[in-house]
Amino acid sequence: MILSDFDLENFIRGKRLVIKPFLKDTIRENGVDLRLDNQIGRHNENVGDDFVLDPSKQEHINLAFKIEKNQKQLFLKGRSQVLLSTKEYIKLPNDLMGFVELRSTWARHGLALPPTIIDAGFEGNVTLEVLNNAPYPILLKPGVRFAHVIFAATMNQVKNIYNGKVYQGQRGVKLPKVINE
Repeated sequence: MILSDFDLENFIRGKRLVIKPFLKDTIRENGVDLRLDNQIGRHNENVGDDFVLDPSKQEHINLAFKIEKNQKQLFLKGRSQVLLSTKEYIKLPNDLMGFVELRSTWARHGLALPPTIIDAGFEGNVTLEVLNNAPYPILLKPGVRFAHVIFAATMNQVKNIYNGKVYQGQRGVKLPKVINE
């Protein structure tokens, strides 16, 4: 079941769904708009042409990205990918999950957001992987409504709630975790 604005107001009022800071006008017909924070994670352009990222090595991940904090403006170069963060810190109960989508106006400007799921039991800021498909840079400003979350109630409480050691409780942009599969 997808939650309506009525459901969302009740979940938030009853503190079953926590969104901080919360602005009432972010509740939409069937979801919640989230705003951009003032951080951006970029690919490090100074790694050199011979660099090959090994996602199983933390030192490679740390070298491949750089996080810029306290930005007044977020510049997305044309045909590039960045990591952004929501201003809102959210906490989901164990019977609610979310589908994160890009607000359609931003998609019409050439931006894309790969499918992102917020698992039941997740708590933290949401890191967004954003692609600028346009051939020109796009300027974003912290605080602008950027992503839309559609919340769905699960049929039953989730038996194995989200407890990711890397992403649970994250603040700001969070780099990718090491892949050891």
